[in-house]
Amino acid sequence: MSETSPAPTSPPGPSLARKVVAGVLLVIPFAVYLAVPTYAKGGPHVAGFPFFYWWQLLWVVLTAVCIGSAHLLTRKRGEAK
Repeated sequence: MSETSPAPTSPPGPSLARKVVAGVLLVIPFAVYLAVPTYAKGGPHVAGFPFFYWWQLLWVVLTAVCIGSAHLLTRKRGEAK
């Protein structure tokens, strides 16, 4: 008679709430980029750059923050950092 060891269990995955928050974080930049009429204007200027350009550059940085946050929310617990 052989004894069977219990199957190794993987660490629990992210909860549904974390997945929803991560999804929202991924949709926000997408919606902002598509809303061109809201930021297609010249003023105000920041460091000589029209609003259109510095707003897009700001959202490049904010998009990276949103994607990084979504990744941290959805990675499995105990996973290598």
